[in-house]
Amino acid sequence: MIMNVKFKKATLLDVENIRNLVAPEVESGVILERTPEEISTNIRSYTLAYVEESLVGFSALHIHSPILAEIRSLIVKDSFRGLGIGYKLVNKLNKEAIELGVKKILTLTYKQKFFEKLGFIEIPKESIPEHKIWADCIKCKHFPICNEVSLIKMI
Repeated sequence: MIMNVKFKKATLLDVENIRNLVAPEVESGVILERTPEEISTNIRSYTLAYVEESLVGFSALHIHSPILAEIRSLIVKDSFRGLGIGYKLVNKLNKEAIELGVKKILTLTYKQKFFEKLGFIEIPKESIPEHKIWADCIKCKHFPICNEVSLIKMI
């Protein structure tokens, strides 16, 4: 585990760094592409992880309703994976969700075991709110054949 990870909320100055870090995962279809405008509109939902002065990871907590939020775009730079940064990011987002009054956190992921270790349980995709499917999933290069697993955590 890395102990010197610092977290901060993103600002508009971080938009290009966010896009650059996630680009390989977008290219492979693991994470949905977000335009600079989409990232900017949702900038307050992003939490960034730094080691020294380098951006090494980030994720976003997107609010869907007064009780439901979603962890989106969890990414850790390849050379920093397996060091607990993703775990720390998810825990930070869980705390943020609790502070906001959220009751459930959703995620769609290819990393099912990672999220299960953090207390998430698999749910049928059919139980995800429709506005989520049409607003995000339709943009995916794999749509309508989805191999992601949907998981939820009650908090």
